[in-house]
Amino acid sequence: MSKFRIDMISEEVRREIDQIIREDMHDPRLGGTWCVTRAEVTRDLRYAKIYVSVLEDDKRAPFLAACKSAAGYIRRALGKEMIIRTAPELIFVEDNNIAYGVHIAKVLKDVDMGDWTDEETGNAEEL
Repeated sequence: MSKFRIDMISEEVRREIDQIIREDMHDPRLGGTWCVTRAEVTRDLRYAKIYVSVLEDDKRAPFLAACKSAAGYIRRALGKEMIIRTAPELIFVEDNNIAYGVHIAKVLKDVDMGDWTDEETGNAEEL
């Protein structure tokens, strides 16, 4: 199977799983700011690794536990939505891309490129 087709199927799996979790699942552990960042489907379409990023640290473990326990339900719903012979077995993995991006944005905001402050005196110096 071509790499292009696998990439298209992976993106469609990501979109469908994101929609299933947002609209169909009503688990109280599925709270906070989260995103299904990507899905990697194997070439034989038997397995799909789903990367989920949760912004809040205290909600990350319960969210992943809820997804792992509902993997069968999500797989069945995915099989109904997509036109493929068999729905892949889902493996949910933690992804820290959103948290890392927020951290980098904070660091860049703290390091204002126009002004540098002297840490001993607190005075600003121009470059």
